[in-house]
Amino acid sequence: MVFSLTAISRNRILGPLCLCAAFLVLGFGDVSADEPAPLVKVLVTYHSLSGNTERMAEAVADGVKSVSGAEALLKRVGKVTADDLFSADAVVVGSPVYWSNMSGEVKTFFDNWQFKFGVFPEWKMKNKIGAAFATGGQVSSGKEMTMLTILAAMLGNQMIVVSGGGAFGASATTEGDSLGIDNKEMADAKELGRRVAEVAVVMQRGSSR
Repeated sequence: MVFSLTAISRNRILGPLCLCAAFLVLGFGDVSADEPAPLVKVLVTYHSLSGNTERMAEAVADGVKSVSGAEALLKRVGKVTADDLFSADAVVVGSPVYWSNMSGEVKTFFDNWQFKFGVFPEWKMKNKIGAAFATGGQVSSGKEMTMLTILAAMLGNQMIVVSGGGAFGASATTEGDSLGIDNKEMADAKELGRRVAEVAVVMQRGSSR
């Protein structure tokens, strides 16, 4: 009887230990913590003369930073390097409205994607997240047209475009306000940055599976 009880006790102890060892050998029992995923990089770039588009860009960057796992790089379009562009997981471009279109500086930035940085023939911007924002003096000054031309350039590079803060992106009407941009418009810009970062984080997790 003593031998029987000892055998039973030994089996109860050794059985679970053997099972745990099998899990470890098969890779099911890895107790080490997973390494944290790399931060999603969001490039927020813009052209601004009066400072209004710059303020919107700063709000977009704040929205990006509010998302866990995301970081923002804020730069004027003329200062962006090839490494800034290609290392980013998402790009948000802002422009003032010039004659119902993006400014010449922003257009040059897009032209530089090929002429200066060489996006083709490898489609180096493919599947990155893209978004737009704009500022204009009047309510119907061409802000939507400006954002659509920015998004069109991104679509032409096979990027995945998203909106936020508005149907096509965030925008602000700057005439008639001493501060240029009201609180709601700043909140819309922050919302755009937040949504871009959230989508980029989801995309990163999906691609790592």
